Amino acid sequence: MKFIKEPLNQFIRLETSGSIILFIATISALVLANSSLSSAFQDFWQNNISITLPGFKLSKPFLKWINDGLMAIFFFLIGLELKREIITGELSRLKKASLPLFAAVGGMIVPALLFTVINKGNAGSEGWGIPMAADIAFTLGILKLLGNRVPTGLKIFLMAFAIIDDLGAVLVIAFFYSSNLIWSNIIFGLIIVVVLYGLSRFNLYSKYLFFIAGIIVWVLFLKSGIHSTIAGVLLALTIPLRRKTNTNSFYNNGKEILNDFLKECKSQDKESILSKKQLESIDDLEELIEKTAPPLQYLEHKLHGWVSYLIMPLFALANAGVVFSFSGDTNLSLSINIAISMLIGNFTGIFLFSWISIKLNLAELPQNVSLTQLAGISILGGLGFTMSLFINSLAFTDVVLINSAKMGILFGSLIAGVIGYTVIRLTLKRE
Repeated sequence: MKFIKEPLNQFIRLETSGSIILFIATISALVLANSSLSSAFQDFWQNNISITLPGFKLSKPFLKWINDGLMAIFFFLIGLELKREIITGELSRLKKASLPLFAAVGGMIVPALLFTVINKGNAGSEGWGIPMAADIAFTLGILKLLGNRVPTGLKIFLMAFAIIDDLGAVLVIAFFYSSNLIWSNIIFGLIIVVVLYGLSRFNLYSKYLFFIAGIIVWVLFLKSGIHSTIAGVLLALTIPLRRKTNTNSFYNNGKEILNDFLKECKSQDKESILSKKQLESIDDLEELIEKTAPPLQYLEHKLHGWVSYLIMPLFALANAGVVFSFSGDTNLSLSINIAISMLIGNFTGIFLFSWISIKLNLAELPQNVSLTQLAGISILGGLGFTMSLFINSLAFTDVVLINSAKMGILFGSLIAGVIGYTVIRLTLKRE
């Protein structure tokens, strides 16, 4: 069980510490947006940044570079996690994947339907995708506050559910929040993706080739009308999970390299600098390490810190800054409808679909997890901060609707977080 628990705990530590930075970034954005610096803060994100090459120019506001560029890396990481889970993780077997799958489907369908019903006839109907998304960083952070009493099965269920939920959000973005498509760009991009996938299948993976091709695919999708972050997910699926060097070879070759390094140390007078042979040994060891780690797992490991500690907090800082106003400039009904759909819709959908799947023997509860704890997690599923803000930026162009939706997202997420935490805490205390 240790080989499952240790990577899980490492993942949770990274996510929960990242959630603290994400929370600080969110509060900072709200404070700045409602202070005397509000205009300067909002204008800062609209400054244009341009990349100019012979015959090519790409110019976008800083906010767009974050939402279209850096968030593509975030979606690339989601794609890596999804592929790993499908091949070797919690989604690799139908029985293991069925409960989070049913939960995620319920957590997407019911909130979207609830919002469509209660917001019918009002402005902002195109925002139906906003209440669907769950935020794994904040939800894992809340579970961390409850300590080691939280069953491992509950954490694994949450992670698997969130990954499937993110995939659902990606599909919604691709099919419903993309417009004026330029099919030639999409087809060229997909051809490159297929070629990369074929190369990885024949074990011809090269990080340099994949990086250059990935940039080209991203630009093609950016110029095609389909959201560029979809390129991140598709490119992630081309990264192989096979290793070039097995663990025994790594150990034997690594020991040989380190022995050569040590011999050189003994024959050296000065310890402050390395000899040319020692530097070559370090290069050989780095190359061996890279060959031993599967490319997918290696990239996931390297990117996780950047996404958790930089990209997501920067996204929150740029997008969460809503000016709180209850005047005629705010569509309060939209805010309330989004908050209700996030809280009630997600709880109803996640818990109801999970309960039905268990009763029909299509899925089973994780070990040491009770239905009450599952209800608490279902409430936490309404905490949809990052992905909800992202879909909000795609759904609306009107500033009033964008800010009103942000208010609904923030209030809905806050309430879901507090109630979900309380329910799980009381359950753990009683049990």
